[in-house]
Amino acid sequence: MSEVLVLVEHSAGEVKKVTLELLTAARRLGSPSAVVVGEPGSTAKLYESLAAHGAEKIYAAEGNGLDDVLITPQVEVLASLTTQTSPAAVLVAASVDGKEIAGRLAVKLDSGLLSEAVDIDADGVASRSLFGGTYDAKAKVTKGTPVITVLPGSIEVEQCIGAAGEHAVEMPSHDGATNARITGRQPAEAGDRPELTEASIVVSGGRGIGSAEQFEVVEKLADTLGAAVGASRAAVDSGYYPHQFQVGQTGKTVSPQLYIALGISGAIQHRAGMQTSKTIVAINKDPEAPIFDIADYGIVGDLFTVTPQLTDEITTRKG
Repeated sequence: MSEVLVLVEHSAGEVKKVTLELLTAARRLGSPSAVVVGEPGSTAKLYESLAAHGAEKIYAAEGNGLDDVLITPQVEVLASLTTQTSPAAVLVAASVDGKEIAGRLAVKLDSGLLSEAVDIDADGVASRSLFGGTYDAKAKVTKGTPVITVLPGSIEVEQCIGAAGEHAVEMPSHDGATNARITGRQPAEAGDRPELTEASIVVSGGRGIGSAEQFEVVEKLADTLGAAVGASRAAVDSGYYPHQFQVGQTGKTVSPQLYIALGISGAIQHRAGMQTSKTIVAINKDPEAPIFDIADYGIVGDLFTVTPQLTDEITTRKG
């Protein structure tokens, strides 16, 4: 059975959920091999989680200062491993960094690239959602080793114990003078809520919220559900909520189990960032709002009346 290389996304010694989704998808194509790129000791911290989710091999590419170099180490390691192992595919998260890594890797390998897949079958056919969910498409790489980026939240994580044999990987030589480097970091202000792209539940507010102060109605519902908070571009541009929480074509792409849209009209730019959510609930006073076209459940009404009632009911049932 051919290997399937999975680039591990990790932070603060923990495997990001999207990596576990990639390992699940990789088992459909072959034998999952996790690729860890990071500082010395990174693999040891991630080993247990990777083994518990089906990694048959773990390639450890570690070196001092790697966390401060953007993109290049991951591209070089994946390219080297692809040449050595001839994998059935290379899977990468469709994050900001992941998409650039995948693009560079595909060029380096002279291979085909599939971006932002929401599913992959055993034949390597990837499903994609296009133009804000207007079209569903299927595609397959026909040249070289398939490089595929997968949207976070698209694939249900399945646990499966893997052999997790660890293999040290020597970092390929490259011109360090041309690398982009990180010169400083500032932690994102996320509080105790889940990270937006990894949350199983997201509650987002739009222009209909009306002000930054009134965004509290979104936060209260989110906290009741243990959800992440999102915002439409209209809400962000109006100064209601920080840009880092924007969902949409020019923001973050999410695919949670439950997406609740409060006061969001549903412009195609916003839909492009959330239409693959498993269940969509919309609350809007405009019965003609486009968001209702893709919502599984819709409530036509004043969000400031409906949302507090929903929050109270959930609190009561949880109690």
